[in-house]
Amino acid sequence: SGGAWDMAGLGAPEPDTGPGPVPATRVELTVSCRQLLDRDTFSKSDPLCVLYTQRPGSHQWREFGRTEVIDNSLNPDFLHKFVLNYCFEERQNLRFDLYDVDSKSPDLSKHDFLGQAFCTLGEIVGSAGSRLEKPLTGIPGKKCGTIILLAEELGNCRDVATLQFCANKLDKKDFFGKSDPFMVFYRSNEDGTFTICHKTEVVRNTLNPIWAAFAIPVRALCNGDHDRAIKVEVYDWDRDGSHDFIGEFTTSYRELARGQSHFNVYEVVNPRKKMKKKKYLNSGTVTLLSFAVEAEHTFLDYIRGGTQLNFTVAIDFTASNGNPSQPTSLHYLSPFQLNAYSLALRAVGDIIQDYDSDKMFPALGFGAKVPPDGHVSHEFPLNGDASNPACRGIAGVLEAYQRSLRRVQLYGPTNFAPVVNHVARSAATVLDGSQYFVLLIITDGVISDMAQTKEAIVNAAKLPMSIIIVGVGQAEFDAMVELDGDDIRISSRGKVAERDIVQFVPFRDYMSGGPGAGLSMAGLAREVLAEIPDQLLSYMKARGIKPHPVP
Repeated sequence: SGGAWDMAGLGAPEPDTGPGPVPATRVELTVSCRQLLDRDTFSKSDPLCVLYTQRPGSHQWREFGRTEVIDNSLNPDFLHKFVLNYCFEERQNLRFDLYDVDSKSPDLSKHDFLGQAFCTLGEIVGSAGSRLEKPLTGIPGKKCGTIILLAEELGNCRDVATLQFCANKLDKKDFFGKSDPFMVFYRSNEDGTFTICHKTEVVRNTLNPIWAAFAIPVRALCNGDHDRAIKVEVYDWDRDGSHDFIGEFTTSYRELARGQSHFNVYEVVNPRKKMKKKKYLNSGTVTLLSFAVEAEHTFLDYIRGGTQLNFTVAIDFTASNGNPSQPTSLHYLSPFQLNAYSLALRAVGDIIQDYDSDKMFPALGFGAKVPPDGHVSHEFPLNGDASNPACRGIAGVLEAYQRSLRRVQLYGPTNFAPVVNHVARSAATVLDGSQYFVLLIITDGVISDMAQTKEAIVNAAKLPMSIIIVGVGQAEFDAMVELDGDDIRISSRGKVAERDIVQFVPFRDYMSGGPGAGLSMAGLAREVLAEIPDQLLSYMKARGIKPHPVP
C-alpha cells in the first residue's frame, strides 16, 4: 500500500498506538481450593488466600494481594481475582499461602496456616484450558487439599473492523479531467480534538470512486467508545500536495456497525460552500458498502486453545570451542559452576518447558566426530538414540549434553543447515497450528555453511517454527546478525523469507557472573524469547488459522 500513501503526498501513515508504551497482556487469576484442612473445633475453617510474587532476578517474596475470607468452607471458590501483567519471556514465580482466619487482625502470624503451593504464571497459562490443579503442601504429615488456579486474559478491545466505502457524484475539482478522491478518518478525543487514524488510497480520475476495503483496530477508530464521533474528510489529490477539500461528514462506530443500509449513506458537505450558496445541497455522497468485525487473536488465545510449543536444542561441538578438559574451553565441565552452554540452555529452557506438556525435548549436537566409526556428524542425538533424540526435561538435556562431551571428538566445520532442516521436517508434518516448533542453537560462532543455512531458513519461514541462536565466547558474530533479519529480511537465491523467524543474542552481553548472574540469565531469556509470541502469531495469521476454543 506504500505507493498509494506516497501518491496522496501524505507520507506513510504513523502507526496509531496512542499514548505511552503498550502494556503487557493482563491476566486474571481465579483461585479455588478443595478439601482444605479443618482447623476449627466447632465449625469449618474460614479460608483466605495470599498471593506472593518475585521481582525478576530476585528471590525475595513480596505480598501481591489477598482474597476475601470465606466463612465455614473447606472448598472455597474465591471471588476476589488477582490481575497480573503476563510476560511470555519472563519466569514469573508465584506462591499461594492459605490461612484459616480466626480474628480481624491483618497480621498473618495470628491465623492458622493451611498450606501453600508454588508455580509460575507460565505453568498456569500453559496448562490445558489455562487451568492448573496442585496439591497444597507445607504441613508435615498432613494432606492439605488442592488449589485450582484459572487464568484468563483480560480483553482490552482486540476487535478489528473491516470497512469499505464508495462515493457518488463528488464535486469536480480538477480543471482537466475529474477529481482524484481519497478520504481521511479522524477519531475524536475526550477534549473535543481529533486524531487522524486512517487514510484511504487515491482513486484516480473519477467522481464515483470505490475505495479498497481496509482493516483498522476498533481501538484506533473510537478508543472503545462506540458513540464517539468519527469525522471523515474527502479530498481531491494533487501532485504538489495542495489537496483540495471536497467536503466532510461525521458518523460513529455504532452507526457504521449497522452495516450497509440507508443509515450509512452520508452527505459530503463543504461548510464554506453551504454558507455562501443558498441552493447548495452537498458535494456528493459517501456510502458504506460493507462492515465486518472480528477479534484479533493473541498468543494466549492459541496457548489456551491447546497449541503446544515443541522445544529442540542444538549444541555446537566444533573444535573452536577449545578442549573440554581445559578450563579455558567453552565446554569445560567444572564441578563448581555451569558453563555458558549449560547456562544458556537452562535460561531459555526453564521458561519454554511450561508450554510443552510432555516435557520431552529433542537434543542434537553438530560438528563432532561420533562413535563408533568417528565420522563427522552435523545432527547427532545427544542421548545416543537416533530414532528418538528426545530427553526428559531440561535436566535430561543437560545430562545428555555432558555425557556426549565425554563420548565425541570436537571437530568441524560449523554447519547449521542440517539441524534447521531436522526441525523443519518435524514442523512440516504439523501445519494445522496445534504445534509450534522452537529450535535453540547454541554456538561459538563462525558459521561454515552460510548459503545452505540461509536457504534452510527461507524454507523454514513457511513452517510453524522459530529459531533462537545464542552466541557464546568472544568471536565476531557478524554472520549471526545477518541471519537475525531484523534490519534486512533474509533471502536465498532471490527468494525472501516470508517471516522473520530468527532471533540472535550474544551471551557475553549477559555474563556478569557473581551474585547478579541470576538476573543476567533472566535478561538473556527475556531477550531471546521476546519475539516468539509475535512470530507464532505471524504464522497463524498467514495461514488463516484460528485458535481452538478452550477445552
